[in-house]
Amino acid sequence: MQLTKNISQISIIKSLLAIILGSIALTISAKIKIPFYPVPMTMQTFVVLFLGISLGYKIGLASIGLYLFEGIIGLPVFSNSPEKGVGLIYFTGPTMGYLIGFLSAGFLASKINNKDSFLLVLGKLIIATSTIYLFGLLWLGMLIGWDKPIFELGAKPFLLAEVFKIVLLALITKQIVKIRNFII
Repeated sequence: MQLTKNISQISIIKSLLAIILGSIALTISAKIKIPFYPVPMTMQTFVVLFLGISLGYKIGLASIGLYLFEGIIGLPVFSNSPEKGVGLIYFTGPTMGYLIGFLSAGFLASKINNKDSFLLVLGKLIIATSTIYLFGLLWLGMLIGWDKPIFELGAKPFLLAEVFKIVLLALITKQIVKIRNFII
């Protein structure tokens, strides 16, 4: 009985540590800008997908949720904060849809498994990433108006970087899933 309780406590501590580390990884990925064409690239979407694949949907979504909560309460965790604001005001700005899309992308990425072929992994990652842009463009359109070139403003400049990140992640996904299955 005591052994079961200790194992349960260790499991909870392990999960909390993974959630916190996932949130930290997302924050770091938001702050580092990599020179890329046509706009600088962050690795946020890569880390969102990575968290879903490596931690599964419960812990992965909790990590993403903690990151969003930290930003909403005013911690400067988002890509352009504190330069362009913090807290709820920043969160409800032009990037809110993309940030909310992180949750759907992390969830969908968690559905990748060891039996998936490279092409299936690639397809699942494309769909997961597409949800980020779907939510992002919907929010952006509501915020600035549908008469503006929403796709050209909110997606097109980032697509080349997304292709790079998706292919990179697809190449290492089998190893990530093996490690996840070994640890969990």
